[in-house]
Amino acid sequence: MKQRNIAIIAHVDHGKTTLVDQLLKQSGTFRDNENVQTRAMDSNDIERERGITILAKTTAINYKDYKINILDTPGHADFGGEVERIMNMVDGVLLIIDAYEGTMPQTRFVLKKALEAGVTPIVVVNKVDKDSARPKEVVDEVMDLFIELGASLEQLEFPVIYASAISGTCSLDPDVSTQKETMDPILDTVINTIPEPNVNEEGSLQFQPALLDYNDYVGRIGIGLVKRGTLKLNSMVSCVRLDGSIKQFRVQKIFGYLGLNKIEVNEAHAGDIVAIAGLPDISVGETVCEIGKEEALPTLRIDEPTLQMTFGVNTSPFNGREGKLITARKIEERLLKETERDVSLKVKQLDSESWIVSGRGELHLSILIENMRREGYELQVSKPQIITKEIDGTLCEPFEDVRADVPEEYVGSVIELLGLRGGTMKDMESRENQTRLHYIVPSRGLIGFMTEFMTLTKGYGIISHTFSSYEPMTTNAVGKRKQGVLVSIDNGKSTAYALGSLEDRGVMFIEPGTEVYEGMIVGENNHENDLAVNVTKGKNLTNTRSANKDHTVVLKRPREMSLEVCLDYINEDELVEVTPLNYRLRKKILNTQERRKYENKLNPRD
Repeated sequence: MKQRNIAIIAHVDHGKTTLVDQLLKQSGTFRDNENVQTRAMDSNDIERERGITILAKTTAINYKDYKINILDTPGHADFGGEVERIMNMVDGVLLIIDAYEGTMPQTRFVLKKALEAGVTPIVVVNKVDKDSARPKEVVDEVMDLFIELGASLEQLEFPVIYASAISGTCSLDPDVSTQKETMDPILDTVINTIPEPNVNEEGSLQFQPALLDYNDYVGRIGIGLVKRGTLKLNSMVSCVRLDGSIKQFRVQKIFGYLGLNKIEVNEAHAGDIVAIAGLPDISVGETVCEIGKEEALPTLRIDEPTLQMTFGVNTSPFNGREGKLITARKIEERLLKETERDVSLKVKQLDSESWIVSGRGELHLSILIENMRREGYELQVSKPQIITKEIDGTLCEPFEDVRADVPEEYVGSVIELLGLRGGTMKDMESRENQTRLHYIVPSRGLIGFMTEFMTLTKGYGIISHTFSSYEPMTTNAVGKRKQGVLVSIDNGKSTAYALGSLEDRGVMFIEPGTEVYEGMIVGENNHENDLAVNVTKGKNLTNTRSANKDHTVVLKRPREMSLEVCLDYINEDELVEVTPLNYRLRKKILNTQERRKYENKLNPRD
């Protein structure tokens, strides 16, 4: 059977995973009676809840006389490293563009990777059935982007297909009335435009993992393309390691893909995308060869982490109440297990009860924390910190390329906010009551920025960012919270009476009946200093009945805090306590007197 290997790339939420759904359904890969949920490729609960793809997924469909291997890639900047490595496994890409939003920061990033790898592009303008769709202008934008990124003449001859993935329709004409319920135009274009895999079936074996997976039965699994020769089950092979050494092992399992299933196969030929097990510490970019014919492929670049935070054992008075997995040994085992499948995650022991975990961004690390919480772990985590580097004797920090689409009435406020966070404006463009801002901002200026941005634009703003480069460190104190916090001085249950008397001091994070402990953050102060408060105080009761009846205390709703908001919110002297049931904000030093002494030492009065 002939083969085509393609990746689907796009900005976040432009419809990649939905399009893959339709390709799987309409190619006849599923049985008629098979029950398939929407966004079938997003298998993880968090992926389904948030509507994002976190890890690249491999699938394959049979269409006419062809097997088409499809890699659904993540669209978020934190997972961009996977996109780059996947380009080494495919010969073409489907670039999905929203028919209204047009080219966005991640579009630029993923297309740049595809063009650098020399793969053949096909452009799919998605969501053409939206009232606000402007497909012709979007195609012009895409052409401008191709030229700007230095596309070759062959790459500029890209075919364009217009689709509505949610409706399962597409056509070769921008006129929405020509849409038909079929994905055949896309599949036919793939067969006619994308070249066959550039591989050698005759030579000795070369296989290179570009992605990792892990399961408890066979350990670490390497997913990649057989570049040359044939890979056989149970055969002894050599692995050329990243350091140049050679390790021999037996191929215990080979997995192929069809639809949503992994299929065990006995052999894989040049051009096949497969997963292999047998070497417990196989790594991305190594080369599997025949024994005695070791010939390494060029190593693949792995994105370096730009953000780190400290994970530790939960030391709050509520330790062990809500989680089952609370010991240092269990937390360390879980973190090391995550590094088995995630090459961009680094874990380093700080002391017997805490670890520095480095990743590609806030989303990358918060998803790990959320997964651990759901699995029954309790832990405490610090504020994310940027990872600095010394380049040519100069201390440098990571900077991000930020693009924001903002309704006109909020543009002034957003420009002011980005300026305060050390941003430099590169471009500004207005269109139909919307303004697109292009900034370069230090990564630490974006810590805590998303929440503020969404509040400021009342949820109407759209923002995305990608890593730009390391530049000399700026002296601006960006990314710190201005407001102080309200900190509990007592243990017990909060009362409506106490919270009611504190409402004029700030915004509360808890409601009556919440269990609190000394040092736990219960609200935000209206002023810049922290304030120690008693939220467990009850009303004094006397035998004398009051002339005025007691009125029921009516409280404002407390501010709801998601995990990302908590991580964004805390300062360096604070932690987030994470349990299967709750997120709690707390001070590192819980005792009020000790904390005051420590603060006085840091800020001595004249």
